Amino acid sequence: MAKTQAGQTAKKLTITLRKSTIGFNKTQAKTVQGLGLRRINHSVELADTPAVRGMIHKVRHLVEVSE
Repeated sequence: MAKTQAGQTAKKLTITLRKSTIGFNKTQAKTVQGLGLRRINHSVELADTPAVRGMIHKVRHLVEVSE
């Protein structure tokens, strides 16, 4: 697991693409791609950082997040 500066393990988020990006803004499709999601129902596990949280917020209508 990734470690934070204090030596604690970083929290992970599991992000799953639930809806297609077709018909939505192209920047949202690029954000989904930047998260590492490739197809519907594909899941990735990423560190809980402000950058990742911002990307999730931008496409919150397309993804599902669990801790």
